[in-house]
Amino acid sequence: MIIFDNVTKVFENKWTALFNINLKISKGEFVFVVGPTGAGKSTLLRLIYGGDKITSGRLQVFNYLLNNASDKDITNLRRKIGIIFQDFKLLMDRTVSENIEFALRVIGIKENLIPHIIADVLNKVGLYNRRDFYPYQLSGGEQQKIAIARAIAKNPEILLADEPTANIDYKGSDEIIGLLKEINYSGTTVIMATHDHILAETSKKRIIRLENGKIRSDGN
Repeated sequence: MIIFDNVTKVFENKWTALFNINLKISKGEFVFVVGPTGAGKSTLLRLIYGGDKITSGRLQVFNYLLNNASDKDITNLRRKIGIIFQDFKLLMDRTVSENIEFALRVIGIKENLIPHIIADVLNKVGLYNRRDFYPYQLSGGEQQKIAIARAIAKNPEILLADEPTANIDYKGSDEIIGLLKEINYSGTTVIMATHDHILAETSKKRIIRLENGKIRSDGN
């Protein structure tokens, strides 16, 4: 599903974020990408959804070769990928339902299906009763759950989560990991970046450890 073949990413300021990454992630896996700030975790995720372009090497996601993918290819790729950001990126002037509705309209979901999808994903994260709330009326953990609901509303094949537990407490973190595991059990490939190696290790999933832009280990 995802193949990094000797991938290097150098930014315009000459900073090399990733060095010669060789990596394969198969359909249905749950993978933690672990490392300290600046290790290259977020860059790795951005490369997968076409947020950044690789500098050298070869990167394939599904059947798309991202070395020279067109804008149309990137748009089609992103339809298959859900993204959960560390800072939620919710629209504060729209309700919970409206945040999810907006994301569905962007990808052209049929009007009559939208209410049913919203209800389904909010029930999955246990926040249907918050559907008419605004994000600022919710706790950090609840906002992250809404971000998850928005990401899975389009039924993605890959779910990327960038430090989804960084800004919430331990109980909230546990709930978020539980949700991501449930999503993974349904067949979605989940790739989660985190600096919390203990959280990753206790989850007993595959762990890719990054340090200074290089893979230091890959396993359980």
